[in-house]
Amino acid sequence: IVVGTKSAGDDNSISLSGKIAVNEEAVAVQASYFDGRIERLNVNYEGQEVRKGQLLGTIYSPELVAAQQELLTTVSLKQSQPQLYQAVRNKLKLWKLSENQINAIESSTKVTEYFPVYATVSGTVSEVMSAEGDYVKKGQPIVKVSNLSTVWAEFDAYETQLSQLKKGQRISITTNAYPNKTFNGKISFVDPVLNNATRTVTVRATLANQNEQFKPGMFVTGKIQNDKNFSDESKLWVPSSAVMWTGERSLVYIKVKPDEPVFEMREVMLGVRNGEQLEVISGLNSGEEIVANGTFSVDAAAQLQGKKSMMNKAGGKTRTGHEGHLGMQPQEDSNSSEDQMKMTLPDTFQKEFEKGFPAYLKLKDALVASNSKQAAIHAKATLEIWQRPNFSDLGTMERAHLDKSIEMLEAITKAGKLEDQRSHFVILNANMVAIAGELKDLGNALYVQQCPMANSNKGAVWLSAEKEIRNPYYGDAMLTCGSVIDSLR
Repeated sequence: IVVGTKSAGDDNSISLSGKIAVNEEAVAVQASYFDGRIERLNVNYEGQEVRKGQLLGTIYSPELVAAQQELLTTVSLKQSQPQLYQAVRNKLKLWKLSENQINAIESSTKVTEYFPVYATVSGTVSEVMSAEGDYVKKGQPIVKVSNLSTVWAEFDAYETQLSQLKKGQRISITTNAYPNKTFNGKISFVDPVLNNATRTVTVRATLANQNEQFKPGMFVTGKIQNDKNFSDESKLWVPSSAVMWTGERSLVYIKVKPDEPVFEMREVMLGVRNGEQLEVISGLNSGEEIVANGTFSVDAAAQLQGKKSMMNKAGGKTRTGHEGHLGMQPQEDSNSSEDQMKMTLPDTFQKEFEKGFPAYLKLKDALVASNSKQAAIHAKATLEIWQRPNFSDLGTMERAHLDKSIEMLEAITKAGKLEDQRSHFVILNANMVAIAGELKDLGNALYVQQCPMANSNKGAVWLSAEKEIRNPYYGDAMLTCGSVIDSLR
């Protein structure tokens, strides 16, 4: 597209990815009020419902047995030494024994060996912190109870979005569990501290949850209508699909000469984001032509030829490991022609290559779940599909991408560590996504997604069948870190 020919559009909205979390303001820790041994624990698993006053368990406490004996001794002295008698009763009250319990001990003249522990709040057990037979100290946690009548919806907002977010803004929330329903809330908290690892800030909304339709850990999407005016014609806007992010840089490909299909990578500085449009503060001029779709395919081809690319700022001759023996000698100039970068994929190859996508997506999901064993299984399944046909009619560039993809699948299958599998997955995607970008008439849409923090802040991509971000390079540590940079159909 030509920069400056399109504005940011009328959809002044911000889209954020996040998940449901426990409302930490409604969490209570049930602790032991005295030293002792847990004889019985009636709460055994997370998710168990408890009610205020419910018996949670019993504790044997030698210290409490001694205090009861002291009480029984002072009963005979309560007329002559009432202060001593009252002091002993107060000691038992500090251990959360009720007046009725103390009176029962006094009237029975018997020492109780096992003392009940009652729930002080109602809610859902979110963590069992002790077990039967454990010796606990005074104040040591036994269970953690969360009141889920309200929950938090926590979203990750990028630096470029922060100027458009503020406390009190209305936010519309949707979730896969209820696809035809929208929940409304307000931003109740914007974290004042930026997460250095993800370069994001947590934005939170508190939601009513009396019917418990929201489950902690559930993925949600938030949409915020922005009241800012983005119709200023002096600003330059580009579609988000045109921009590639790394941890430090934002990159686009521009057409160097108007009459020649030659492209060059350029670093740009971004401003605010409005829907699917990004403001460009510097690095581009109005009237310049940029690659708007399939940007990663262009970048992958440049990488293959040893030219400057997203993963290789300076350029270099060793890119995929196949250039030399396949006759693909990298060139020194940083420009890339359209003819050099365009791949030609035979119909027979496309059909066979697509058969590997279901296994590949399971591999991606296994890495999202940080399951090394399953990742190896699905990598092997993908490998077997792509190794099966004889793709003798592939061109040099196409063969290089395929061979490197197969090599990385073999490496993932053999790797014993999750970190190594994820490193191989980076290179697999750099080659495999380049091929996928040239496929035509895909049966189901695939989304090219990117995490700017992966690969030592150089950025890395992957394919997903869902638009929602589930990061395979970090798993739960940074599950929603990333963005959709292209879609394949």
